[in-house]
Amino acid sequence: QVQLAESGGGLVQAGGSLRLSCAASTSISSIAVMNWYRQAPGKQRELVATISSSGNTNYADSVKGRFTGSRDNAKNTVYLQMNSLKPEDTAVYYCNAKYWRDYKFYEYWGQGTQVTVSS
Repeated sequence: QVQLAESGGGLVQAGGSLRLSCAASTSISSIAVMNWYRQAPGKQRELVATISSSGNTNYADSVKGRFTGSRDNAKNTVYLQMNSLKPEDTAVYYCNAKYWRDYKFYEYWGQGTQVTVSS
C-alpha cells in the first residue's frame, strides 16, 4: 500500500505562485503514473497534471504554461509548481498514484491540500 501526503497549499493572491509536494511512503520509481487532481466546490474532480515514471508530463489545457509537474524518485516525492495563479485555480489538490503490479491495478490518493487564490 502507498500512502501519499500532500503539502504546500495555502492562500495566495492572483498572479502568485505555490509549490505543492506529495511525499509517498514507499518508492515511486516503479509507479507508472503520478497525477495531480483538483476539486473545486460544487465541481467534479479534474485531472491537472500527469507525470510518468520517465518524467514525461501532460497538463490540462487550463493550466498549460502555468503549472509544471515533476517527480524526484530518489526522494519519493512528486511536485506541482503553480505560477500565475488565478482565482479559478482555487480547489483542493490531490496527489494520485496509479500502477499495475502482478496483473492487478492499484490506485491511491492523498488527503488533499487546499489552494485558495484571492483576486
